[in-house]
Amino acid sequence: MSNDAKQRAGASASDSEDEEDVFHDARFPADEETRLLEESRSIKAEANKLFSAASYDEAITCYDRALASCPNYLDYEVAVLRSNMAACYLKLEDWKASVDSATACIDRLDKVLPPTPAAAADSQKGNNGAETAAEEAVVEITGDNEDAEEEQLKRLQQLDQTKRDVMRIRAKALMRRARARMQLGGWANLQGAEEDYKELAAMDNLPPDDRRVVQKGLRELPAKINQAREKDMAEMMGKLKDLGNGILKPFGLSTENFKFVQDPKTGGYSMNFQSG
Repeated sequence: MSNDAKQRAGASASDSEDEEDVFHDARFPADEETRLLEESRSIKAEANKLFSAASYDEAITCYDRALASCPNYLDYEVAVLRSNMAACYLKLEDWKASVDSATACIDRLDKVLPPTPAAAADSQKGNNGAETAAEEAVVEITGDNEDAEEEQLKRLQQLDQTKRDVMRIRAKALMRRARARMQLGGWANLQGAEEDYKELAAMDNLPPDDRRVVQKGLRELPAKINQAREKDMAEMMGKLKDLGNGILKPFGLSTENFKFVQDPKTGGYSMNFQSG
């Protein structure tokens, strides 16, 4: 390909990427967005009734319709629908789908209210976290006149309400994901459940029943994680042994000729050859 052709191809690819960015960032006109949102919320209300009637499959289908109507860039609205779907999947004992839906919910909430690592670290230090939150809560009203001050106060109140709403849905999604991960079992899932419970333990908006579930999970999970890790490692070693025997058989050897010794300090393994 000539240099000119390459340049044209590169320019075309760049233009295509720019068009995709514009497409993903595109928003509906305000009146159309309002209409779609109202339609989505109406369908969601129908889905909520189906959930209350224990018609979980039908509710999921209805929530899917609500998602299709909801503008994709309305992250909070999408997150609520995903959280509700996670609840449906829990009732159906479809643990994997519940984890996926809850994760999709949390990802959307992170766009509305990005997590702050520093604040999360402070929350694990007890009083320091409360002091930091109090400091962040103090905001100076800087309006030049009464109307401007009132408008700014309304924006701050709306922001506080948004934070409360996001944290409420986030807590529900984390509880649902942790429960589903516990049911799935396995080393990785149990570790994920422990991480979810640790985040929940740092929240101050949990109902008493949920907090008891979190505390119970954090007490029981370390032992379960160790057991799952040992089981997974044993299964992995068994599969490696079968694979090794298949490779070594043509040479008149087997994995029995190799002794694996675990280092108690690191948990790693070393291998020694032993003749038959």
